[in-house]
Amino acid sequence: MHHLETSTKKQGGGPGLSAAKKRGSSGESRYTVGLNRSLATQVERYAKTVDTSMSKAIAGLVRLGLESHEDRKREFFKRLKENLEEDSVGRQDKLVDEFRTLILGR
Repeated sequence: MHHLETSTKKQGGGPGLSAAKKRGSSGESRYTVGLNRSLATQVERYAKTVDTSMSKAIAGLVRLGLESHEDRKREFFKRLKENLEEDSVGRQDKLVDEFRTLILGR
């Protein structure tokens, strides 16, 4: 089932759950995530490619995205440290553009 809205909301764990159900939980949080039609189609294709459910595909893609973000941040600070002593204004402008690309992806 595809949700077309772009909201997320946490489900489960609320006051309406019985104590037995709370104790039996796996420690994972559940969320409803709205995807636009184009993105939902891409995730669906990815899920089929890796032979998994949409939920597991979304979780995997989120994890990969977060890891990639952390890698870009590490690369940013590594390169910044290597180039802190550079005095050339032209070189500094080039570095700013490179760092912007690393961090923002553009």
